[in-house]
Amino acid sequence: MGAPLEIADLKKMAKRRVPKLFFDYADSGSYTESTYRANESDFAKVKLRQRVLVDMTNRSLATTMIGQDVSMPVALAPTGLTGMQFADGEMLAAKAAEEFGIPFTLSTMSICSIEDVASVTTKPFWFQLYVMRDRDFVLNLIERAKAAKCSALVLTADLQILGQRHKDIRNGLSAPPKLTPRHLMQMAMCPRWCWHMLQTERRTFRNIHGHVKNVTDLSSLNVWTNEQFDPQLSWKDVEWIKERWGGKLIIKGILDAEDAVLAAQSGADAIVVSNHGGRQLDGALSTISMLPRIVDAVGDRIEVHLDGGIRSGQDVLKAVALGAKGTFIGRPFLYGLGAMGKPGVTKALEIIRREMDVTMALCGKREIGQIDGSIIAENPFAA
Repeated sequence: MGAPLEIADLKKMAKRRVPKLFFDYADSGSYTESTYRANESDFAKVKLRQRVLVDMTNRSLATTMIGQDVSMPVALAPTGLTGMQFADGEMLAAKAAEEFGIPFTLSTMSICSIEDVASVTTKPFWFQLYVMRDRDFVLNLIERAKAAKCSALVLTADLQILGQRHKDIRNGLSAPPKLTPRHLMQMAMCPRWCWHMLQTERRTFRNIHGHVKNVTDLSSLNVWTNEQFDPQLSWKDVEWIKERWGGKLIIKGILDAEDAVLAAQSGADAIVVSNHGGRQLDGALSTISMLPRIVDAVGDRIEVHLDGGIRSGQDVLKAVALGAKGTFIGRPFLYGLGAMGKPGVTKALEIIRREMDVTMALCGKREIGQIDGSIIAENPFAA
């Protein structure tokens, strides 16, 4: 196989190089995975308007997301177990994002801790917060994010209970993996992955382990984690978190116009139109299909971003044309990470940037600020 030319190439490489249980974790949805598939396929239903004989010189993708300068309207999404796609994965991805000039968002359920990522970066990154029943731990996470000088808190709103992902159950997923004969065989087939994983001590949830009372080993960590997602989470908790955080707040997991209005009223700085990558409510609408309705409801009151299904620079451009101020990518950078480590993350970003740049030119635009509905020829999801 030659040099990767598209995100699909990185996906194929990652599938060969990452043990099955961890590749499947990244590349799966809940139940029948219908929403996971729709997130990606619905982008193809939005058609672009080709323009010709237009000056295409001096193009720029630079813009801002929540007031922060970015080289293109893309952030790396918070993804759990990133450090199991490649050793020290969160640290490597954060460095790649910083060098590229875009935000990196660290998940609460990361393998590398807040402090680990802060130790290898020179600019502020974003931190994603899951609200647990243990509010002391939540406060501890917020204070640690402040100490690391994180410039935004991304509150995930759509994981009060965990959607069932059949692949994870069948694979016996855990971090670190249980050394069963099946898992050992999978790892033996990925010697490069094993070699790098042996070079690090980061193989469990380091934002949690060592920071929670009575969590001393893998067994107690798993029990604690499974009990901690809070089904009582409500908009009152958003007020509580905003007050204690005191900085830029993004609410991720909005998929309904009514919830978008409530988010705007909450005082958040931005929302992310997201269905958790199709990993929660199977049968929910895709994010790109809901974006126009949500932008129509709140786009003049709060910054709107989009997450889910993006596999190309064209997808990013379509989201921006339909009203998103920025986008988040998860699986594309995970494929790059699993395929090639830090250079793979950079390659994924280069692919998306190149596709955005060429597509913008062929739509007759030179700046990302000029991208709007005028580049759309056909949109079945219009508000």
